[in-house]
Amino acid sequence: MILYPAIDLKDGRCVRLLRGAMDRATVYNEDPAAQAASFVAAGFSWLHLVDLDGAVQGRAVNEAAVRAILAAAPIPVQLGGGIRDMAAIERWLAAGVRRVILGTAALRDPDLVRAACRRFADRVAVGIDARGGRVAVAGWVETAETTALDLARRFEDAGVAAIIYTDIDRDGALAGVNVTATAELARAVAIPVIASGGVAGLDDLGALKATGVIAGVVVGRALYDGRIAPAAALDLLAA
Repeated sequence: MILYPAIDLKDGRCVRLLRGAMDRATVYNEDPAAQAASFVAAGFSWLHLVDLDGAVQGRAVNEAAVRAILAAAPIPVQLGGGIRDMAAIERWLAAGVRRVILGTAALRDPDLVRAACRRFADRVAVGIDARGGRVAVAGWVETAETTALDLARRFEDAGVAAIIYTDIDRDGALAGVNVTATAELARAVAIPVIASGGVAGLDDLGALKATGVIAGVVVGRALYDGRIAPAAALDLLAA
């Protein structure tokens, strides 16, 4: 199971939101590249980046910060937020992003996901962010009638590298990860599922690993607040 430390970008800074509310952001580092370098030094093998402003505006907003991270971090990076057309996908992959995450586009333009997967094998993930089981898009400000499972199943044969499943109600709240819903999704589809949202401690990581079906986990606030020590987390997931 891979642990993906999260770097969420807002106004060029590294922040964490509470349950997706853009007006409830805690700034953890004014220098996202320095934060990325610290995660590399801690031994992490991937980084998970989200352009929060881009997710709302539908285009890259924190591009300078992302490029600085790419220059500072010699490990694979996955990036989501505002990537909604082939040109944006091509630009980020050419810039050095290992995997792009399509969220809003997955709901509104599934053909784009399929086309991108055909062109860029194993470099396209789908981000499924759910509130009350329903998919939320456009920076989580809009909630659709589509369920997370229904959306995931649409891409079973598309060649998607992974699904990043976020329970918005738990994101940034340190309330515990939704192990049950995440495991149910992972068992229902053949696509590897990465858990996100609510991880508060090593017990959450252990519970996710114990399911035997979850490929990875994104951790944000618990790392920044010191509730999870990188070395202990990495040892747990590697055992």
